Amino acid sequence: MNASEIAREEKTGTGSIKIADEVVKVIAGLATIDINGVAGMSGGLAGGIAELLGKKNFSKGIKVEVGEKEAAVDIFVIVDYGVRIPDVAAEIQTSVKNAVERMTGLAVVEVNVNVQGVAFTSEAREEEHRIR
Repeated sequence: MNASEIAREEKTGTGSIKIADEVVKVIAGLATIDINGVAGMSGGLAGGIAELLGKKNFSKGIKVEVGEKEAAVDIFVIVDYGVRIPDVAAEIQTSVKNAVERMTGLAVVEVNVNVQGVAFTSEAREEEHRIR
């Protein structure tokens, strides 16, 4: 593990505690995927279409910038069709901030939620066809 992969290092009386960037990403991913209305994490726009990464790769779709005592988190998600996006995004922000701060001791200064797409379930597609 090199220095650029360490998010936080703390010296204690009996040694040191090191938290890798990847750990912060996984914490943020787990806190995000549990929110109702989140279909999955997005790997970004590939050819103009958001790539759905699913619910198993918890650090994908998450970017972190970590200082000695503070962190900023960028989250890229795909939401379920029919949800109120501002409500889902606010819930993601609260959940991620609380989880990262509680588990790492870092102060989370911002959580930026980037909605990259909408996932249609079979029920949503049927309803959409009925409306047309």
